Amino acid sequence: MQAATVTVDVDGHGMALYAALPEGDGPFPAIVVIQHAPGVDGFVHAMVHRLTEAGFTAAAPDLYHRLDPMLDGVDKRKQLDDREIIADVNASVDFLQRHAVVQPTRLGIIGFCMGGRVAYLTAAVNPNFRAAVAYYGGNIMVPWGVDVEAPFARTGAIQCPLMFHFGAEDTNPSPDDMRQLDDELTRHHKPHEFYTYAGAGHAFMNFLSAERFREDAASVSWTRTLEFFDRFLFAE
Repeated sequence: MQAATVTVDVDGHGMALYAALPEGDGPFPAIVVIQHAPGVDGFVHAMVHRLTEAGFTAAAPDLYHRLDPMLDGVDKRKQLDDREIIADVNASVDFLQRHAVVQPTRLGIIGFCMGGRVAYLTAAVNPNFRAAVAYYGGNIMVPWGVDVEAPFARTGAIQCPLMFHFGAEDTNPSPDDMRQLDDELTRHHKPHEFYTYAGAGHAFMNFLSAERFREDAASVSWTRTLEFFDRFLFAE
């Protein structure tokens, strides 16, 4: 595996992109990995590495690149704007599609926490994605920015199958949020798979948090995630 942080231009801003390549010549399917609220940290790096070990090129953009680095993750998240998020994800897609070892028509996206929201949002605005996975993505009903539509309002525009992992004890997204999302995706005839994990709350995948991490839920959900990406990114 080869891994490095590169810088890509987004509307005149330099955005860090942590990218990793599988062993071999490729071309490989590729997945954009969207950070959780703490940022592109050791957990996000590990998710990039796991995807690479499974045969995907993976890249995680730093969605905080426009913001004061002295702020903590929660304060940074509160300043994000959906239009800028979309631009950052699109720039990540452009980087991957231009890479020599990437199959440009076989792209997916995965996100954790706020990244799950971003995966839902960009599945509706970027037609290049063939599969999207959201881990406990909250605030999907809430727009980030002024005069923008919430991801939920864009459900009808989602253009790829979606897998969503929920913690049964989570409050954002709550069980009621899950039902609303399921109803809306069903109403728009969008292919989706929802899984709920008993005894798990928000951020159950994050092994850096001993309080939140749930090994059983993390293991089962990851197996499902890889099978999902295999199905839509490797299959003809």
